[in-house]
Amino acid sequence: MSTLLTNLNLKKLQSRLDWKLLLFLLLFLNVKLEVKIAAVLIIYLLQADFRFKFSFKNSRLPLFYPLIMVLAFADFIISKNYSSPNYILVLLMGAGFWLLCILTIHQVKLCVERNDVEVIHNTILVFFIINAAISLLNLGAIILETHALNPYTYQGQHQKYFIGTGDYIKGLTFDTSTTNAVLNAFGVVYFFTKKNALMLLVCMAVVLLTGSNFTNIILLLVLVLLFIFKSSRDQKSLVIICLGFLVVFMAKISPQNNDYVVETFSNIFHKPNPVINAPATVLPITLRPDSTLNPEQKKEKIATMYIDSLNAISYRLTQQHSPAAPQNKPVIKTDAGRILVPIPNINTEPYQSLTTTPPEQAQLVGFINTHKALLPVSSRPFHWSPVPGKVTAMQQTVNFFKTHPAKLIAGDGMGNFSSKLAFKASRLNISGGYPEKHTYINHDFLVNHLDLYLNFFSNRAGYHSLTNSPFSVYDQLFAEYGILGFLLFCIYYLGFFTKHIKALTYGLPILLLTLAFLCIDYWFEQLSILIFFELLLLLDIKESAPKLKLTHGY
Repeated sequence: MSTLLTNLNLKKLQSRLDWKLLLFLLLFLNVKLEVKIAAVLIIYLLQADFRFKFSFKNSRLPLFYPLIMVLAFADFIISKNYSSPNYILVLLMGAGFWLLCILTIHQVKLCVERNDVEVIHNTILVFFIINAAISLLNLGAIILETHALNPYTYQGQHQKYFIGTGDYIKGLTFDTSTTNAVLNAFGVVYFFTKKNALMLLVCMAVVLLTGSNFTNIILLLVLVLLFIFKSSRDQKSLVIICLGFLVVFMAKISPQNNDYVVETFSNIFHKPNPVINAPATVLPITLRPDSTLNPEQKKEKIATMYIDSLNAISYRLTQQHSPAAPQNKPVIKTDAGRILVPIPNINTEPYQSLTTTPPEQAQLVGFINTHKALLPVSSRPFHWSPVPGKVTAMQQTVNFFKTHPAKLIAGDGMGNFSSKLAFKASRLNISGGYPEKHTYINHDFLVNHLDLYLNFFSNRAGYHSLTNSPFSVYDQLFAEYGILGFLLFCIYYLGFFTKHIKALTYGLPILLLTLAFLCIDYWFEQLSILIFFELLLLLDIKESAPKLKLTHGY
């Protein structure tokens, strides 16, 4: 009898989930390229279908993907990039990334077409539950390692965690914490529209745990728009609760992140005095004016003064209540009987962030030393600037086209200026491994984005910020594919989804989120968040516009 019930439950569960889609998402979103390729092979074995049905009229899939490949190969022939043997592998690998995009969106589209809407919703729900569980395991592992209930304020181990604790909350993708943050930002909006309060709050909690300030800001803006224009009374309450979560996290759990955001905006809009990085040997950091400190040093000064004040209180209480007690007395109590726990001295070496280059960045330092004559920025002593590296990267792209106007139409070529592929082919382990004998670094990439990246990421960990990386889809499209590439993206990718904009529910705010998130990484090559974006948009179109015949294209 029990066996029969078990079988019935399994069949019922199987009918409520698309296990092929769930398995595909779990594997394909893994950070390892080998796992992504394996996921594609498995899904095509389980669901063999190659009828893509690309068309200039009512294309079943975004025509952007094949057209961007055609543009890349045309530019390769016209620009005669084949003169460099190593570039052939770069071109083929770049085409491989775009091909994977086609293969994955095709399978996602098949799942949406062949399943009931409720089945896909249940699959997405299980995906976010699994991801939240793994994210909490990430946090639990950190707590066990540090023995600190709140590792976001733990400054031991040379501040390995502290303000960067969120970097280790990677979820089931094991990718960067930013990927986890973006996926859960999608989840917040999705479950907000579905009025699933519990899952909305779970996703919001995971977003906050990742400590992604950019994601927090963009998600906050979208939630405010939903609050004003598209929400019921209950949904407005959920938005207020989410804002409460954010305030508590920034004020109590990770107050240093709050300071970091304020300082970043302050430095961008109100440039400080140019006296930066004063020698540490001149005065103790607590006696140095704020105008002589960079953001990392300001945070160190605040933390030092705070801990020193606690130590001073502890010392006074010790002297007042136990003046004759030996110094090794195990327990110190106040008049109220409260046990006073000794506070570690923040000035000691284990509680200070490393001022030297981390070991994993040694290869970058070695590369700089070898190519100093070719690196106009990173070869010089580091000077902190209030302008984020990402803004500087955009300026580099603009300046490049000013001096090379002929390349404005079709760009500098795939892997030649701004892409994950360009970083990968440099074989500096920035975006994964690459065959040594096929190392390829285009001169335009070397003296611009690579130089800028080395300037920040070969220095102390405090400068390894999202705002300082040159990664951006918009920058990639303009720099490597030119005006034509950007127009293809607007017309044949964004246009593919926005032509149904009147039918979108959760798809519209998710589209707004995605447009903002495209500023922070090479997401097409990352093969992660965009496949989930496409799943949600395709599902929303099917759900909100049932008259559209998905199986015959749009």
